Parts: sequence; structure tokens; C-alpha cells
Amino acid sequence: MPTTTETTDPEQTAALAAQLAERLRPGDIVLVSGELGAGKTTFVRGACRALGVAGAVTSPTFTIARRYDGDVPISHLDLFRLGDLADEDPALLADELAPDRVAFVEWPEVGAPAGLDPERVVAQVRLEHRGGDRRVVVVAHGRPDPPAPPGVP
Repeated sequence: MPTTTETTDPEQTAALAAQLAERLRPGDIVLVSGELGAGKTTFVRGACRALGVAGAVTSPTFTIARRYDGDVPISHLDLFRLGDLADEDPALLADELAPDRVAFVEWPEVGAPAGLDPERVVAQVRLEHRGGDRRVVVVAHGRPDPPAPPGVP
């Protein structure tokens, strides 16, 4: 069952992510969604800090992926600029989703890159901007629901 939490500042959003990170292991994938400016990178930064990353954790919007060295290797992907993965090389992001890493995938609704095994998705996070620094953060543990067959809403 998903948990819903309202945060009132970036530090609370990061702390919530740190709680999730305590349970992450190599091979785990966390899907992070929300509109532009919702706090996705703030959430990932909080998780990275809890996983031992001391350096800057910034949005990979223009680079698609960033790697961080922490207690475990970490990949942070942002699929927003890809638009659609249908025309991309299937192996483009496979290394970022290797089983020796924890991976955070922003904008997963763009499409599942090659290597994103739904069985490895341990959490789906949705952030909603509520004005100012307020956010609603919904965390669902476990795999995403399979897509509906074509023609089924």
C-alpha cells in the first residue's frame, strides 16, 4: 500500500528519501515521477546522501545519466529529454541499470529503457508540488503494474 507524506521544505523531502534509501541494495531500481520542479532531484539527492554520496548531486536532464560513488554505485537517470525511447539504441542506458548499482529513474513514463527489469523496481515515487516548498510524496513499494494491453484503458 502506498504511503503519502506532505513535506514542507526540501530537507524533509530529502529525509523521506533517506528513509527509503536505507532499504536499497545493488540491483534495486526506484522510479521517480512528478511534474517539472516537483522535487525529483531533491528526493534523489536525499537518497544519495543516505547511500554515502558526499559530492554534488544534480539533475542529469541534459546528460541523461549521472553516476555517483557511495556505499554502492549509483546511477541517476532523467529520461525527460529523450521524449520517446523507440528510436534510441536499446543498449543506451543498459550500463546505468546494471545489477551492481542502485538506479533512480526520473520521468519513467517516457518509456522503459533496455535493462529496466520490472522485477528489480523496488519503489515508485510520485512528487506533487503544492505551492512554495510544500510537496506531497507518494511512495509505493514493489513493482509497477504491467501496462494494459493495447486498446484497454
